[in-house]
Amino acid sequence: MLAAAVAPARTMAVVKANAYGHGAVPVARAALEGGAEWLGVADIAEAHALRDADIGAPVLAWLHDPGADFGPAIARDIDLGVSSLGQLEAVADAAASVGRTARVHLKLDTGLSRSGVAPEHWAGTVARAAELEVAEHVLVRGVFSHLANTSPDEDAAQLEAFEHGVEQARAAGLRPELRHLASTAGALRLPATRLDLVRIGIGAYGIPPFCDGTTAAELGLRPAMTLRARVAAVRRVEPGTGVSYGHTWRADRPTNLALVPLGYADGIPRQASSRAEVWIAGARRPVVGRIAMDQFVVDVGDDHVATGDEVVLFGDPRTGAPSADDWGDAADTIGYEIVTRIGPRVPRRYLGEA
Repeated sequence: MLAAAVAPARTMAVVKANAYGHGAVPVARAALEGGAEWLGVADIAEAHALRDADIGAPVLAWLHDPGADFGPAIARDIDLGVSSLGQLEAVADAAASVGRTARVHLKLDTGLSRSGVAPEHWAGTVARAAELEVAEHVLVRGVFSHLANTSPDEDAAQLEAFEHGVEQARAAGLRPELRHLASTAGALRLPATRLDLVRIGIGAYGIPPFCDGTTAAELGLRPAMTLRARVAAVRRVEPGTGVSYGHTWRADRPTNLALVPLGYADGIPRQASSRAEVWIAGARRPVVGRIAMDQFVVDVGDDHVATGDEVVLFGDPRTGAPSADDWGDAADTIGYEIVTRIGPRVPRRYLGEA
């Protein structure tokens, strides 16, 4: 759906951070089958993991440790984001050492104030990149930046700054094939930012990129991840009974408590203690007491819940279950963080796999 929505711009599926907790390799394969032409990762190790899985699609890695070894990445046809003149020189040196031309995407900082070449250093950087192209050490395949998603006016100013940077690159003799600025948020709300390539991150996982209450359903998105567990134990307690560390919650009536064997070691945010809800036995039920490292407790009232019953922590809200954004609200964070932090102890199962 997203690839069609942003056409004719090409689509990059961002699979960094283990595909936002979903599993980089299976998500990458599914994204390519679904119409993505590119894959995006943060660091070179993530790109190598895709190549190790025999994924040959174009991959861009854009965030590098100061001591990054660019040579093996160049040898494996991994495109490299470059955020400074020093980084450009290091990539060129690595390309010469392996006897290959490095494909690079020059990043201009248009206002996010993170990585990227500062505007005052941009002219010198693109001029040097042009010299390195003549020497066949690098090929500037792309120019990119990233929106702050602050407001329409500020995003428009970033687009203007980016377009000026592209003009400077072309004036220096560069002919980048790809201009990319928009992630999911910009691609959906600011069509002018789509340019040649759109980097689809959180939207690929069915989670809205906006913090204004816009739901996945309103955007035509369906959450990809459903986090399930099974009730490990059930007990009946009397009024006044305390639950979990510090007894921050006490029963105010006779009630049934269900134990869920997931905790903050699995990525369940402790900040959501006594605030989040889960879906058990056809209804949303409150998490009570402090979420511990490996477990938490749910108040199910007088309803019958048995050991082994399924618990849905979050998933598609159209089923009645909480969403990742609901857990984000309960933990004073965002849905992005909720899905990305799900740890390796939690097995992933993929629909359609044998």
